Formats: sequence, C-alpha cells, structure tokens
Amino acid sequence: MKSLLSLLFTITLVSASDVLYTDTLTLEDAIEIVQRQNLEIRAASLDEKSAHIFVDQASGNNWGTLDFEQNFARSNDAGNVFGFKLTSRDATFGDFGFSEFDATNPDILSVQPKDLNYPDDRNFVQSKLVYQLPLYTGGQISSYIDIASSMEKMKTLEKRQVISEKIYEIRKSFYDMALLENAVENLQTILKNISILEDTTHNMINEGYAKKSDLLEVEAKKSNVSRTIHQMQSNEQLLYHYLSFLLNLEVTAIDTPKSDVAMSSYSDEEILQYNIDLQRASTGLEIKKEMVDVSQANYFPMIGVKAEVQTASDSFSDYSFDKGSYTVGAQLTWNLFSGGIDANKIEKAQVEHLKTKTEVELARKGIKLKIDQIRTEIDTLDYEIKSLRKELELANEIYSNYEGRYKEQLGSMSDVIIKQSLQIEKILQLLQVKNKRNKRIFALEKLANGAKL
Repeated sequence: MKSLLSLLFTITLVSASDVLYTDTLTLEDAIEIVQRQNLEIRAASLDEKSAHIFVDQASGNNWGTLDFEQNFARSNDAGNVFGFKLTSRDATFGDFGFSEFDATNPDILSVQPKDLNYPDDRNFVQSKLVYQLPLYTGGQISSYIDIASSMEKMKTLEKRQVISEKIYEIRKSFYDMALLENAVENLQTILKNISILEDTTHNMINEGYAKKSDLLEVEAKKSNVSRTIHQMQSNEQLLYHYLSFLLNLEVTAIDTPKSDVAMSSYSDEEILQYNIDLQRASTGLEIKKEMVDVSQANYFPMIGVKAEVQTASDSFSDYSFDKGSYTVGAQLTWNLFSGGIDANKIEKAQVEHLKTKTEVELARKGIKLKIDQIRTEIDTLDYEIKSLRKELELANEIYSNYEGRYKEQLGSMSDVIIKQSLQIEKILQLLQVKNKRNKRIFALEKLANGAKL
C-alpha cells in the first residue's frame, strides 16, 4: 500500500507541470500556488528536512551505541584454542598438559606439554552484546548538536529565501503584464486613430486635397505601430510561459493589478531586521562560535562506560546460561600533550570567528547602502514618471492639433507623423520608467524578504 501511494505521489509530481489552470489567475492565488508547487521550493524543503535529520543524528550520540557481535572461528593455534575454552568455560587441567605430568622426573619443568602446545582443532561460536555510553566529552557532543541545529536554521533560511525569490518573480511578472496591457491599450488607441487618418487621407486623395505619398506615410506608421503591438503581445505570451514554469502548471489568463506598485512601507531598520542574507550571516557567526567550543573540548578528558554480555561454545547446540559472562567498566582518556596542536586549533577557530563577525558587519553596512541607493533611485523615477505623464499629455494634444491642421490643409502629413512618433515615444518611455520603478520597489521589498514568510 505504501509503495502504491509513493508511486501515485511521484506521478503527481511529474505530471504537475502539465496541469492547465482554467480560471483567471489572481496574484494572491499565484503566490499561494508557487509556495506549494514550485520545484525549487520543493528541493529547498527537502534540504531543510535533511538538515533536521542531521540534528537527530547528532543528538543520537548522547544515547551511546548497542552492538551485537556474532563470531564464528575454527583454529588449532594454541593461544586461540586455550582462549576459546576459557571464554566458553570449558577449560580442564588436561589442557595444561597434566596427562604428561611425571612427578618422578627431575626435569619436569622443562617438559613441553603436547596437549597445551599442539591442541586439536576447535570451533568457536560466540554471541555478544556491547553497550558503550559517553558520559563526558568536554562539551563536544552538545557543541556538535548546536552546530547541526544552526545548519538546520541555515537551510530553513535558504528555503525562505527561495520562497521570497519566487514570490518576487511572481509579483514582478504580474505587474510587468499590467504595464504591457496598458501600453498595448494605448497603442491600439493610436492604431485606431491612424486607421481613421488613413480613411481621411483616402478621401482627401479622391478629392484632390492630398498626395499618394501622404497615404504611404500613414500606412508605414500604421505598420510600425502594429509591429510594436505584436512585439508587446509576444512579450505577454513569454510572461505566461514564465509564470507556468514558476507555478509548475499551465497558465493562460491572469487578473492583472489595476494600479501601480505601492511604495514599500518597511523602514530601514525593519529591512535590516528581516533581511535573510543578514540572518544567514548571523547564523554562520553562531556556527563559528560553536566551532571554537568544539576546539576547546580537546583540553578536557573523555569519560565513558562500557558493558557487555556474551556466551560462547564450540557449537550453537552447547549454548547455555552457565557459559555466559559479563563485563562492565569505565574509561577516562585525557590528552595531556599534543605539541601545541590543540592550542593552534582553538586559535584558528577564534580567528575564523572574528573574521565572520567582521563579514557580518560588512554585510549589514552593504545592505544599508543598497537601501539608500534604491530609495534614491525610486525618488528619481517617481519624478520622471510625473514629468513623462505631462509630456505624454502634451504630445497627445499636439498630435490632435496637427491632425486637425492636416485635415484643413494647413500642415503636411510628415508633420502629423512626426508628432505621432513623439506620442508613441512618450508612451514607450513611460512604460520603461514605470518598469524600472517596479523593479526598484520590488528590489527594496526583496531586501526585507523575511518579513512576510
């Protein structure tokens, strides 16, 4: 049953990207879906889970180890055979060569007992349980657990950073789509006006008030605007492909935001507090501090206990409780001299800790510099947008005037086309500046990427 469920889950993961999202996708739904289905986020979640298992693995050292040993041997080595018999409690006086003892022989001490030196082959079957428990390790085990916990925290932060990155890409894609739709709408209005102008030029040619070159200029401009609209619509399609990739499902329609991106409400201190890069750097500093503790543990003794029970015989059929035995004991080991190696390890760990501490402070100042730069850029772009809107309004009015003058034969078609080109140029400039502003606001929010997670 477990294998079947695992197979079904695997099939679901593999085919998820082929799922078609039939409804109009909202930004809120997209943010929820990306956290659940994005493949990079899934991979980061597995990394986090692996790190948690490593914490459990490090904690397991506190409980010691219980090993079962099963030995099978056969030997005619005198030491082995005698040892086998002692272990299985089968030794007799005859094993010492008493069958050859002759009290009347004055050289009895020089006699080599054959039974002891040349024993018959013997089997040895032994079953043993061995339990070893560290009682004191100078803080090494607790330090390794702390390091493992910090590594788990690091993986959690990395996962949050991936989530933040994907949410940033989702939001940017939605607002990029809104800008494209707005630009296409404006250009289609211009295209409609050009079509009206084209019809007017046709009529004026028929009445003898315009030249064929005027019509060619209108048609060329119409083709140029149509090409620009087609390019933007292609970019919209590319955005749909990218959203489908991020969400791991096929998206064909989205509900674009109806307003510009609002300025981030986070203060500088909040951004520095929530910034995941700084949190990761601080976690790295914790790990370096724990490495100092690990190095210092080498100055302390190691104390452990060991207990074992075993039974042995020359065959399984002879196993019995009477042949069993036990051993318990404790051991203390303490390295008193290592040629300065331990001191060097501690000094190296302390230097690495100080280096990381400096890097954390540098990272904090670097993030603060980015915040100041982005805020300045946003202020500049806000001013540009305000100015371009006025320029676009003026370009629209100028175009209308020149179009009217052409219809009254007070101006040339070239003048109308030039003013219309300026109108289109302002629309595209406004699109570009708004896009830059969105990117900068998203970049500022991205620096506070841990705030909403």
